[in-house]
Amino acid sequence: MLLTLDVGNSQIHGGVFDGETLRVQFRKSTHPIGSSDEIGLFLRMVLRENSVDPAGVKHIALCSVVPPVAYPLRAACVKYFDCEPFVLQAGVKTGLKIKYRNPSEVGADRVANAIGATLRRPSENCLVVDCGTATTFDVVTGRGDYLGGAILPGLGISAEALSSRTARLPPVEIARPEGAVGRSTVESIQAGLYHGHVGAIHNLVSVLMIEAFNGTRPHVIGTGGFARMFESEGLFDEIVPELVLFGLRHAEFLNRNAGE
Repeated sequence: MLLTLDVGNSQIHGGVFDGETLRVQFRKSTHPIGSSDEIGLFLRMVLRENSVDPAGVKHIALCSVVPPVAYPLRAACVKYFDCEPFVLQAGVKTGLKIKYRNPSEVGADRVANAIGATLRRPSENCLVVDCGTATTFDVVTGRGDYLGGAILPGLGISAEALSSRTARLPPVEIARPEGAVGRSTVESIQAGLYHGHVGAIHNLVSVLMIEAFNGTRPHVIGTGGFARMFESEGLFDEIVPELVLFGLRHAEFLNRNAGE
């Protein structure tokens, strides 16, 4: 079995593959990071609680946008799973042609999402919208060219900025509002965050479609923790919360086979 770990700024999203089947998914807060022992014990516990024998994990693949997590997580993999993890980073095989000016700048999670998109829609132009701590847009052609994309603050960051940088606006729960006309300060913030984000996603999809694909609509995939919130807005052709894990799985497969 293969354990996949996507280390984000807010959460670690994990999953266990048995062959091509994603058997288990789990999430935990990224912070506090914890020691290698704390991470290793958590991983073994969450697998057992989901009826997965940790001894059955023979390979581990991870991507991370949080550098301080790298060392304790690698140490946990070695100590508790007797496995040197595959890390998705610059220089490994991805099956993509990265067209960024500096390919090493592309976040590993964005690369994994792009790989996942090409697996779901081979030979088809794709746009991945990942609604997480940041909301990212990744453009991938049907030829496997990763062209780049856009990044904007996610819902959580936007809400935190309002409460921390203003004197009288309170923290709010991230939730879909009943309407655009808020009848209280909290409702007004929720309406602004939600509908503002809908507008931003809609506009960026439109301009990226024109710039990258001459106005032809690509297949738009929504992913990330907040994607389901926008399900009724018609922004995405499909929502695949675990897209990054499938991308990680394929990257690990490519590189393991290359070394054999």
